[in-house]
Amino acid sequence: MIKFRYICLTVATAAIVSLSACNSTPTAENPSAPAANSNPQAKEAVSQNNHSGHGGKAININTAILSELDKFEAKLGIPALSNKIQANRPYANPEDLVTKKVVTQEQFDQIKDQVTIQEVVLTGEAKDVDYMTKLGLMKGHLFVAQELLDQNQPKQAEPHIGHPVEEIYVDVEDQLNERKVKEFKTTLVSLQDLVKSKPKDAKVKTDFTSSMQAVDSAIAALPADQRSKPGFVLQTINGLLDAANSEYGAAIADGKVAAPIEYQDSRGFVVYADELYKGISSQVAQQNPEAHKAIEVSLAELIKVWPSAIPPAQAVKTPNDVTKLVKTIEQNSQKVIDSTTQAQQ
Repeated sequence: MIKFRYICLTVATAAIVSLSACNSTPTAENPSAPAANSNPQAKEAVSQNNHSGHGGKAININTAILSELDKFEAKLGIPALSNKIQANRPYANPEDLVTKKVVTQEQFDQIKDQVTIQEVVLTGEAKDVDYMTKLGLMKGHLFVAQELLDQNQPKQAEPHIGHPVEEIYVDVEDQLNERKVKEFKTTLVSLQDLVKSKPKDAKVKTDFTSSMQAVDSAIAALPADQRSKPGFVLQTINGLLDAANSEYGAAIADGKVAAPIEYQDSRGFVVYADELYKGISSQVAQQNPEAHKAIEVSLAELIKVWPSAIPPAQAVKTPNDVTKLVKTIEQNSQKVIDSTTQAQQ
């Protein structure tokens, strides 16, 4: 079944864009704010040097987009759990997942350390990484949509054109406004409508180019020197790969691709992550040859997991295999980030 993706507000740092490359814990919640279990809008501020990692960090079940909720779906092996969590919002406390019969107590016990209702407000570099990663997710969706259109598969392509609007745009809209980026939601919606109604229209290609250029223009709102810094780019790459890992885990069941859309989403994210790494690979190789080699080899292995946009009959690798490759990239990225930080001090 095709998942219908909804937009959410800015998510906790454990969201798709949350990065294991940043291991510091978030700053304490404002003591004057109501307790988290009584206020779903409780917020934590996360500064440039306090961006928590995604690995074992909590996911805000009131605001997380479906791609992130897929972490629970993959871990528990419950089809469409992401949609069920979303449909039962809001939650006054994490235990409401059991009270509202979204999961059983036994299932909740397996994920309770990853569940929160706190909203985290990003600042500094963490906010920029969040922005870049969300736009990177848009690019990944459009990449795979383009592949499917090229293979004359407009029905399969259409959801991936829709995801940037349905799942991401509103979540990043405030940042787009702050950075004075020209609105491009209309452009994305027009492309989606055209692919739905007239997929063979020559205008599809023109509108697709306009959509991709709009996302690139939004990315260009970040300073060029920042977008070329290995530490910054690696954090973005890790965010994309974290999302890909979650989507792939939700896509595979019994060694087969049970959810083609999630498979395709994850492919797009990995393809863009690989493209980003190529842009900084020479810098990373000079800075830390060993880490570079490990990242390069792992990315090459990841790319093989998605031989084409059309899913293979049998999964190339298990979700656990993909997780191991992603973790290897994250761990070696951290070495590069740490060395960069030390050099700047």
